[in-house]
Amino acid sequence: MTGVGKLVRLILRRDRFLLPIWVVILGALPASYVSSFKALFPTAVERQQYADLGVHNAGFVALYGQLSGSSLGELTAWRAGFIPVMIALFTLLTVIRHTRTDEEAGRAELVGAGVVGRHAQLAAALIVAFAANAVLALILTVAMIGQGLPAAGSLAFGLEFGAAGWAFAGVAAITAQLTSGARGARSIAILALGVAWVLRMAGDISAIGNGTLSWLSWLSPIGWVQHVFPYGGAPWWPVVLTVLFAAAATWVGVALRARRDLGAGLLPDRPGPATAAPGLRSPVALAWRLHRGLLFGWLAGFAALGLVFGAVAQSTADLVNENASLRDVFARMGGAAALVDSYFASTAGLLGLIAAGYAVQATLRLREEETTGHAEMVLTSSVARLRWAASHLLFSLVAPAVVLAAAGLVEGLTYGAISSDIGGQLGRTLSGTMAQLPAVWVLAGVAVLLFGVLPRWAAAAWGALAACVLLLLVGTTLQWNQRILDVSPFTHVPHLPGGHAVATPFVVLVAVAVVLIAGGLAALRRRDIPVG
Repeated sequence: MTGVGKLVRLILRRDRFLLPIWVVILGALPASYVSSFKALFPTAVERQQYADLGVHNAGFVALYGQLSGSSLGELTAWRAGFIPVMIALFTLLTVIRHTRTDEEAGRAELVGAGVVGRHAQLAAALIVAFAANAVLALILTVAMIGQGLPAAGSLAFGLEFGAAGWAFAGVAAITAQLTSGARGARSIAILALGVAWVLRMAGDISAIGNGTLSWLSWLSPIGWVQHVFPYGGAPWWPVVLTVLFAAAATWVGVALRARRDLGAGLLPDRPGPATAAPGLRSPVALAWRLHRGLLFGWLAGFAALGLVFGAVAQSTADLVNENASLRDVFARMGGAAALVDSYFASTAGLLGLIAAGYAVQATLRLREEETTGHAEMVLTSSVARLRWAASHLLFSLVAPAVVLAAAGLVEGLTYGAISSDIGGQLGRTLSGTMAQLPAVWVLAGVAVLLFGVLPRWAAAAWGALAACVLLLLVGTTLQWNQRILDVSPFTHVPHLPGGHAVATPFVVLVAVAVVLIAGGLAALRRRDIPVG
């Protein structure tokens, strides 16, 4: 453990901008929900009506979890149900960045040549991750108390968020030992997070009906923290369970670290053939070899999301049909069909943001190839820079279209089979998901521009995506100025199905994406490769 303190300071120095941003924003974000609920539902009767709408709505439950009551605190904790997933994502990325990524880049070997203990680097990354989530929990607790909510419930709320981050810090400590590359470690950790979220979602949706599968939530750390119900008087033992899981996962990660060599992973790398296949003679073929695993993984994930979203869509219509008062309200809005359209438009927006994450990840593979020296080896042959870059951008632009189409098709087929109207629903859901594609391309264009102009800051493209998520979660809820909301390209996407679509926003978004990509490629032609 020698040198842990200095390594902690080094990590804080390297993450002095990114770490405070996600800690403060995600910790203070629920406070905006309190203000929103106070403005939208000022009386207890109105809050109870909203709670009655949400508690049996499978779409709401899928996104936010179960609702324990109608008080201001309970509604806020429920509406913030997706934030623990974001906290877990940022935490696991932080741990892997300062463990496996440093090993892959050679920094860990350089640091380890000094007076540094074997477990110091992993310990430092975990200390920073645990401390960051503790600060986030404190910020949330103080913010909720400042909004006039009970102190005990606010403390439980903060611990709920902090425990989610601690659990997946432990998960990242394990996955960082499994593979020899940071990309593989990140993929396994994100897959574990996705499985945890799907288990929570499936269990909570089942609890609405007969509850035969409600036990699935208890297989997921995300399900544990979301069953704390901080303002509902529920016991705190799910937080204790999550903390014990985090401690156990951390111990496993440390034990695995002691059993592998520096730079190696416990999962052995498969040796390749002695000679390359004829199909690898072009940059596109090489890019396909590098991107195909990522594409198949995202494709399966989007198909699963389409299946879930399509399966729960019928519950929104059933909720209206079974409640006379709600039926009268939505009759003036277009009936249950309009509510289902609104549901599919919302899920399409969520799928678009997720697809933008895929587009950014695929684009940043260019930077990874550059920093590892692979790009330099390719470019010493007869391959031109733009041809090499275009081979990767093909997957940044086309692959998101493929996964969005898969989600829309599965969503339409599922809901169409349930409602006995496959032909009528398939095109509607597909149009909603594919309408997100120009906005996805804009985020990919931002990543290309940063890679070409400021390659050391290429990862800041994730910040652009985070800004879009923030505007979606907070801006619309607090009714921010439209000029601020218009910063996000997703604000300009027509709400389909059910909305009115015109060609202008699609053309403008595509034009912006083209300009951004062209600017990035022009800068790439004029700078050095590699840039460390």
